[in-house]
Amino acid sequence: MISGSTRTASTNSAALRTVSAIAPGDIRTRWYNDLAALPAFDPDDDGSAHPSVLALREQLSDADAVLFCTPEYAGTLPGSLKNLLDWTVGTGDLYEKPAAWITVAPLGRGDGATATLRSVLGYVGAAIDLEACGRLPVLRDDVGPDGLVADAEFRSGASAVLHRLARHAQRATP
Repeated sequence: MISGSTRTASTNSAALRTVSAIAPGDIRTRWYNDLAALPAFDPDDDGSAHPSVLALREQLSDADAVLFCTPEYAGTLPGSLKNLLDWTVGTGDLYEKPAAWITVAPLGRGDGATATLRSVLGYVGAAIDLEACGRLPVLRDDVGPDGLVADAEFRSGASAVLHRLARHAQRATP
């Protein structure tokens, strides 16, 4: 799971923490949490000297699928998430990897980030499962002191997203 936010109290991160908390025992979730530690992408650098790039590649390699949740900044992806995705261009890290996203922005917001994420994931060859993607709005007040979203409707929708993505990953595995 990759949150596009580096904000501590991010609703996007809370959404993914909730997905992880409600995941059934047969679905193991793993959080990529070094977004802010990634160096700026440099096409002349293969990333092998950067522990955070190596950790990203290892986690992507080990993952059966990737679930994203990102805010929208200035009508597109946050620069830190775009930087992460840039590190996957030309590496095959996301090639044919089942991927989906949850959008927590209310209707009418977040569409620029979603469109850009879809475009970049398509460019790197990720196996996007549009059926698994979902808009599940989360307000800051929806996040409890434990950092999780308690709203039953969100949890039900998040569970459905997780199960669809897991089925997509099972179909993609030879």
